[in-house]
Amino acid sequence: MGQAVMVKAGWRVVMTLATGMALLGAVACSPLGLGESATPPAEADVAPVSRDPNTLRLLYGRSVVTLNPHLATGYQDFEAARLSYEPLASHNQAGELIPFLAAEIPTEDNGGLSEDGTSVIWTLRRDVTWADGEPFTAEDVVFTFDFIRNPEVSAATAQFYDKVESVEALDDHRVKITFSSPTPAWDVPFTGQTGMILPQHHYADYNGLNAREAPANRQPVGTGPYQAIGFEPGTVIYEANPNHWDGRPAFRRVELQGGMAPYAAAREVLQRGSADFANNLQVEADALAALKPNALGEVSYLFGSQVERIMVNFANPFVRTEAGEQASPQVPHPYFSDWRVRQAINLAIDRDTIAKELYGPAGKPTAQLLVAPEEYRIPDLAYEYNLVKAKLLLEQAGWVDSDGDGVRDRNGVPLEVLFQASVNPVRQRTQTIVADSLKELGVGVQISRVRVDEFFSANPEHTNSLNHFYADMQIYSIGNESPDPTTYLSWWSCDKIASMANQWQEPNNARYCNPEYDRLLAEARAELDPDQRAALFRQMNEVLTTDVAVIPVVHRALVNAVSNRLAPVEFTPWDASTWNIKDWALAPAEPSATSSAN
Repeated sequence: MGQAVMVKAGWRVVMTLATGMALLGAVACSPLGLGESATPPAEADVAPVSRDPNTLRLLYGRSVVTLNPHLATGYQDFEAARLSYEPLASHNQAGELIPFLAAEIPTEDNGGLSEDGTSVIWTLRRDVTWADGEPFTAEDVVFTFDFIRNPEVSAATAQFYDKVESVEALDDHRVKITFSSPTPAWDVPFTGQTGMILPQHHYADYNGLNAREAPANRQPVGTGPYQAIGFEPGTVIYEANPNHWDGRPAFRRVELQGGMAPYAAAREVLQRGSADFANNLQVEADALAALKPNALGEVSYLFGSQVERIMVNFANPFVRTEAGEQASPQVPHPYFSDWRVRQAINLAIDRDTIAKELYGPAGKPTAQLLVAPEEYRIPDLAYEYNLVKAKLLLEQAGWVDSDGDGVRDRNGVPLEVLFQASVNPVRQRTQTIVADSLKELGVGVQISRVRVDEFFSANPEHTNSLNHFYADMQIYSIGNESPDPTTYLSWWSCDKIASMANQWQEPNNARYCNPEYDRLLAEARAELDPDQRAALFRQMNEVLTTDVAVIPVVHRALVNAVSNRLAPVEFTPWDASTWNIKDWALAPAEPSATSSAN
């Protein structure tokens, strides 16, 4: 190994066998974010507010950065873009494909699917125009693919099109997708929130390094039910699209506000009635329950693919290579490279306490990363909380407390970890529960809280991001975007490691690399038999768990608050919560006592 340089992080210095060392910097730890508190404030009497019935108000924890879904910086951008843009189709809660811009779902019977799995033909609706009146055609689909695959664009959704070789317009209303090899995952490209179609006539001049300068990123012209007319930090204003192919939507205006702390957003919907919808409420179970009596709305729990997980870093996050790269696989982690240490950490995670005390009905303890669809789960893959076993593993690995300071060490190196998470009361309490158990093992723990917008940022300059991962452990939640989990499971493959070379845009932030896992992934990508493919997914799921490539903690429900003034809203785990916002409407008025009397 060439010369490596150590980096100091707070009170911790990790020693290496580098031939020359210098102190280069510190890993930043952000303070508690504005608008977020460790515990909810005491409730005062909250008076409901009067509302314009024609305005729909949506609340999110993060502020929208762009309305171009292929340049999305986080889930909030997909949610906001979904009002204006649409995919060819999307999966509903049951996993069934529902057409949007497509006239029908491709099958072998209608000639849409090739028998050998190498291509799919989508037939498009003929009654769709963009909001400016221009016709929507197959050329827009072709352009969207060109935009996504342009390396100068660096599209956030490019990984979902990895196996697409070409996209061809057969005529104005038919588009053929050809894959580089037979694939069963034909229904991933151009579906769901990663499949929204862009208007060629608004982006043709921005298909390159200037993609993020396109005016349409903030004022899109889409095919969707609502069109953005105002965009400023934290707020997007939409008006109904009168030309929408499914008819004018129910609301005249939509206001989307970001930057709301989850508890505050829940209160606005459930108690004040000032909003109709609050998204992704990671709020402690007791605090959320306190808002429910006499509430003006309901809390929706939808268990999909989301898993709150602890990532362990397989690279040393406090050493830089000669090229200046920090957390490089070229410099393995000084103790997480040892399975015994990773397994000891795994055995010290009290999943039952975390799920019960912090999540309540919104979380189930789990030991596996792939939890949906159900056929990919492993019923007998269990977790265990056992500090006795954990201590024994650490001793077997040579980690003992040689100086009696309460922290184990080996060869003069203390067993200490920097554990980072985004600012959120539930995550901070999770960090505390985990840290208490680790300290009992003799592991020193430093807690880092990172501002949400930095932690989840795709900006290469934001070194506190989860993909830079300049810490030993980090916790967050994510899951497969589609019922087909191939892309999701590829996030642990050797060729997806986040690095300086790819501007930290690849998703394997753990820097995990296992050739046996990659072999299973390659087989799953090509296997057309559903049963054989499911067996391969289960094997991969088991490898990630038993090798402690990641530590799954809680299977999380998508928790949304919905106003009682709305008719029932159907959510799906396979798209944005706003996926069917064209169908959102006011609940039918209850008949008055006078009109209902006989």
